[in-house]
Amino acid sequence: GHDIGGLRPTLMCGPCSVESPEQIDAIAARIAPLGVTFLRGGAFKPRSSPYNFQGHGDPALSWMRSAADKYGLRVVTEVLSEHDVGGVAELADLVQIGSRNMQNYALLHAVGRSNRPVFLKRGMMSTIEEWLMSAEYVLSNGNYQVMLCERGIRTFERYTRNTLDINAIPVLKQLSHLPVIGDPSHATGKWDLVAAAAKACVAAGADGLMIEVHPNPAEALSDGAQSLKPEKFAQLVQELKAVAAAVGRAL
Repeated sequence: GHDIGGLRPTLMCGPCSVESPEQIDAIAARIAPLGVTFLRGGAFKPRSSPYNFQGHGDPALSWMRSAADKYGLRVVTEVLSEHDVGGVAELADLVQIGSRNMQNYALLHAVGRSNRPVFLKRGMMSTIEEWLMSAEYVLSNGNYQVMLCERGIRTFERYTRNTLDINAIPVLKQLSHLPVIGDPSHATGKWDLVAAAAKACVAAGADGLMIEVHPNPAEALSDGAQSLKPEKFAQLVQELKAVAAAVGRAL
């Protein structure tokens, strides 16, 4: 029921991790009036350390679905295993493949056989060609609803979490018909850099943005440093409208 692509970028926002039903409900209530279409949040969390918070799993999926339905939003969340695709697709409107799983071919085949649109993040050290070939795994299984997410790549630079590859957005527009989404939160890793990176994505032609929003980033169970408070996000939306208008688009 929602077209992604064209002149009107889509906003996908919410916390890195779904921490409680109260948390995800409060965030959904704040972002829904700002033109956000998708409520994002991690129910299953792939973490570099096995001792970090791994997500609440299936209960978190239900909390997110309830919050999204209450405020007229759709759900985008990550699936980690081909065995979980059915359960996640049942509650999510858009199934995310994270950067660590971009070349998990069993998982790509599984989401390709599902009836849900797929949100494919770029691997942190993957070339554009490798990324497009991963999308082909989904397409080759008959699922043509695929979008690509530029979330920054790993380079020698350490000041930011990753290096946002703005070049990838116009390159993908030349090479593919698939929509392209920018993720300035993971690209920068710092909340005070998210706004500038988000505006650059819109100016470069991104079909949407995935932005992390949390009411109390200092106490977030994951990625608080890159999360915007709701009031900062509201300010960013106004700035994005001006940037979009300057390049002949609308937000």
